[in-house]
Amino acid sequence: MSKTMSRLIVLMEIAVIAAFAMALEYVPHKTGISSVEMSYGLIPITVLALRRGLGAGMAAGLTWGVLDVFLIGFSEGSVLNPLQGFLEYPIAFAVAGLGGLLYPQFQKALHENKPKAILATAWLAVLIGTAAKYFCHFLAGWVFWGSYAPKGMPAWLYSLAINGGSAIATGLVTLIVVTVLLRTVRKALFQPKTATQFQPQH
Repeated sequence: MSKTMSRLIVLMEIAVIAAFAMALEYVPHKTGISSVEMSYGLIPITVLALRRGLGAGMAAGLTWGVLDVFLIGFSEGSVLNPLQGFLEYPIAFAVAGLGGLLYPQFQKALHENKPKAILATAWLAVLIGTAAKYFCHFLAGWVFWGSYAPKGMPAWLYSLAINGGSAIATGLVTLIVVTVLLRTVRKALFQPKTATQFQPQH
């Protein structure tokens, strides 16, 4: 029973985090520079990846990507063809959860109460998730959006400038917020709850 309950709890967390990440897409996220924008959804995805691990982080990212393509991508004309759409939504959003690769190290540092290790591992998780997501967008920009590059500018350089700027902006915001969360609500957000903790006490 406890295993079933634990899985249900994780599935619920994945659903909640994916919905929250999607909701954050409606928060103004332009930087003032054309086509450079922040993706606030990486914040909750990173939290879940560090809280529950790689599988949960990528599952939430994938769900977020599917929601995003149907609720925003198609309506804004951001899907040029199936291959580009698949790369920039399900794949790019799923790999945002790759920070979960550091879940074992992070949880170990958390349980041993090592602040420096906790922070360093969390920061590296943010960088991995951000770099993975925007590498997918960079490839898509180079291959599929090259015609939008200014005259005389190589498509790869145009994509690197746009997606690199977005990656830096997103990464910085995510690093700042995750750091604040670690310093204020570390146990509540980053320490996973077990099924037994939800059972009534007799």
